[in-house]
Amino acid sequence: MGKRQTIEISTAEAKRQMDIISQLSHHIKDKGLKYFTQTFGCQMNAHDSEKIQGMLTQMGYTETDKEAEADLILYNTCCVRENAENKIFGKLGYLKKLKRLKPDLMIALCGCMMQQDIILENLKKNYRHVDIIFGTYNIYKLPELLQTRFETGKKVIDIWDSHQDIVEDLPSERKFLFKACVNIMYGCNNFCTYCIVPYVRGRERSREPQDILKEIRTLVEDGVKEIMLLGQNVNSYGKTLDTPMSFADLIREVNKIEGLERIRFMTSHPKDLSDDLIAAMAECDKVCNSLHLPFQAGSTNVLTRMNRRYTKEQYLELVRKVKAAMPDIALTTDIIVAFPGETDEDFEETMDVVRQVRFSGAFTFVYSKRTGTPAATMEDQIPEEVSKERFNRLLDLVNSTQAEHMQSFIGKVTDVLLEEVNKQDATLLSGRTSEGILVHVKADQSFIGEIVNIKIISAKTHYLMGELVSDECE
Repeated sequence: MGKRQTIEISTAEAKRQMDIISQLSHHIKDKGLKYFTQTFGCQMNAHDSEKIQGMLTQMGYTETDKEAEADLILYNTCCVRENAENKIFGKLGYLKKLKRLKPDLMIALCGCMMQQDIILENLKKNYRHVDIIFGTYNIYKLPELLQTRFETGKKVIDIWDSHQDIVEDLPSERKFLFKACVNIMYGCNNFCTYCIVPYVRGRERSREPQDILKEIRTLVEDGVKEIMLLGQNVNSYGKTLDTPMSFADLIREVNKIEGLERIRFMTSHPKDLSDDLIAAMAECDKVCNSLHLPFQAGSTNVLTRMNRRYTKEQYLELVRKVKAAMPDIALTTDIIVAFPGETDEDFEETMDVVRQVRFSGAFTFVYSKRTGTPAATMEDQIPEEVSKERFNRLLDLVNSTQAEHMQSFIGKVTDVLLEEVNKQDATLLSGRTSEGILVHVKADQSFIGEIVNIKIISAKTHYLMGELVSDECE
């Protein structure tokens, strides 16, 4: 009974917002209004922005890539690292000047930053030119918030502490016609001591599998060939459902969808990477030959302080199992340098994991203190000069192992989904292999959106160069 009620509430809420979109469109569609959006942070934020753009487009706004031309500017914010927050405040200073020139300019902020009390108080006090502020739980309410702002002329702030219902069937404006992201769950239950995400995105909530499969089928009918399944920890999918379903079984169901050619997913937490999921990845032909598996630190002592709930040895054993099932898989990871209390010996353990695993790529970060997390008040914060020295050493090692991995592709023929015209050279198209590796190739724009065979002719640290094999050119 509870499951049906959640779906009915979600559907009713989506319909209410769509009715408001329809009302707003009568006032907006003939005015030539433009919107500008910028997204900071993770794939989850990027997917939220697609929904925002879809709603704004249906209201009658058209997109512009220039803030100075926009009638509505919206920043979807991230608070995982301090530099992302600093960028937002810098931009808000610029927008204050722009609003003096354009008094009718509408400025909106949403996303993870808005869920922090200290940020919200700062915005209220020092950034009064911001018109609409909302958080991560109520993205779908943007039409209602805009309507309220238009009708009252007053600042609108709508921040929720939590939300259980998942709202389906909202419009989305995809960047690519042939690939798309699909949320399978929201929130996180892990509470790593350095991470603000559980506090700003809430506890885990899994979408019903039938809703996920319906969305993917609709996307495939619309021309989508590649799907990215998104969650803060996709490996724990299904635990909050009335009828639990594992992520491995969801993968198997998605793999059955006719017309879909590629399945990706992120992010995977090592503690929940089951043998069954490894088996599903190996047996499902549409699952891409890549896995993003953050290890964050190589020292078990540091991992314990991070509350990651696995050891160095357990992580390496997972890697062994994955490589045994899929010998050619490309493994990528996240690594944090200079977590509070990290010793030289701890850091060498991290370097040892990189040497053993030989990652095809890694996102490397210097630890960033986040107010409100347990790590922020830990003793033995690492001095900046030590952090930088360790980070540079790690980056050199990561780049050398990545370059070595890239060299192994030279001479091979691989499938590449060509996505767009290269931004530096208009005669080239850029796309990605099943392993997620960037490839540039000289090809006609008619190949955009196609999965083609490409022979790799040269390799750089971060990308490959290739040529279309002869049968693609005929």
